[in-house]
Amino acid sequence: MKLSDRVELIEVEATRSGSKGGGRRRAAASGTENWGQMKRSVRDALLDELGPRLYQKTKPEELKATVMENLDVALEKAGVSVSLTQRAKFAAEVAADLLGYGPLEELLADPSLTEIMCNAYDDIYVERHGKLEHVTTTFTDEAHLRQIIEKIVATVGRRIDESSPMVDARLPDGSRVNAILPPVAVHSPVLTIRRFPAEPYGMKDLINFGSITLDAAMFLEACVRGKLNILVSGGTGTGKTTLLNVLTEFVPESDRIVTIEDAAEIRLHQPHVITLEARPANIEGAGAVTIRDLVRNALRMRPDRIVVGEVRGGEALDMLQAMNTGHEGSLTTIHSNSPRDGLARMETMVLMAGFDLPLRAIRTQVASAIDIIIHIDRFGDGSRRVTHVSEVQGMEGDIITLQDIYRFNFAEGGTQSARSTGRLRPTGLRPKVVEKLQEAGVSVPPKLFRPTGEETVAPAAGSLRAVTGAVRRG
Repeated sequence: MKLSDRVELIEVEATRSGSKGGGRRRAAASGTENWGQMKRSVRDALLDELGPRLYQKTKPEELKATVMENLDVALEKAGVSVSLTQRAKFAAEVAADLLGYGPLEELLADPSLTEIMCNAYDDIYVERHGKLEHVTTTFTDEAHLRQIIEKIVATVGRRIDESSPMVDARLPDGSRVNAILPPVAVHSPVLTIRRFPAEPYGMKDLINFGSITLDAAMFLEACVRGKLNILVSGGTGTGKTTLLNVLTEFVPESDRIVTIEDAAEIRLHQPHVITLEARPANIEGAGAVTIRDLVRNALRMRPDRIVVGEVRGGEALDMLQAMNTGHEGSLTTIHSNSPRDGLARMETMVLMAGFDLPLRAIRTQVASAIDIIIHIDRFGDGSRRVTHVSEVQGMEGDIITLQDIYRFNFAEGGTQSARSTGRLRPTGLRPKVVEKLQEAGVSVPPKLFRPTGEETVAPAAGSLRAVTGAVRRG
């Protein structure tokens, strides 16, 4: 039974027993207000009491201490009393509503959660270890959920209302946020939070997770260092952004990198990074800055590398133009079910740019721009694994030719509907880009492509960069 239900039950029993309050009536745990109403009353009283002090640039610990110090005054002012056993919980929830994200604070503090999905104020699911779970955490009501959504959105300078009912935003820790309001969301506001680890994953982490093999990782490091253009493809929630972020760790620190995203998520450690973020239209419908606008502007910023979080529309044409005009080593992601589907979607998005280009011209641009496609899938057990590392070899007639350098082998005991025990294996084909890498001064050991040879084993300790020194030494 929820605490609010117990409060109402106590109220009914008190009324039946004929208990009456004298003097000033107080809203206690057995009073007429439920738990959520009491929290709102105390929160409003604290806002009146503290005013601008809540918005000063103060450490969160100091701000929380200030709230606790004034809690008794706010309780008295709001006419609310709680028992000693309920006080700690009540104070924590009021502080979370006032200073944080209410009931989400408990979920955001759990590092095992990778997704938080609020379908309604009292219907929340989370993803833990790749599996969906329903949790008992709830908001007070729909207004409470909407208040938290507006608070999240306001921190990044965006807005959400009936005239603009959808928004992409981010939390201070980099977590991706999507919110949608009625009437577009028919029954209730919907909030979805995609979480990222506090410490970004590195390539060694992906190897330990079984997402990729060391041989494939060494080859991809060579591709990034050799300034090949890379496209990461996959479905929703497969880990495209995570893999993209991992690949950027191989970009030399001497390069000037420009990142372009809808909501800034990519976290780079290089010293020379420019982060650009798209902006929606204002309330008058003007002032929008699209991904395409940012890609075109980035070309004037003297970038060595352009990293686009995801191409979804006409910006695909500008990205291809950049890759073909001296900005080698650029990276981006795309939604698709396979490497071949990724190329087909890229062609479609180029047409969305509004130019009536012949299909062969588009395919020639794509084949010339993209060097490597990495496809990542999510399996039935929740794991994410690289299933293809493919090379774009060029055109044969009107068809773009692809060659798999590494392919996931399901025959080693796994299926996509169960716990997969397959492996990403070399196909035995030597990629044509090896010559291009050699021209760039990056040597790749031939053993990385041997299908029958023993796989290189990563040491128990040490960074991947130490492990993959052979890539640079040959």
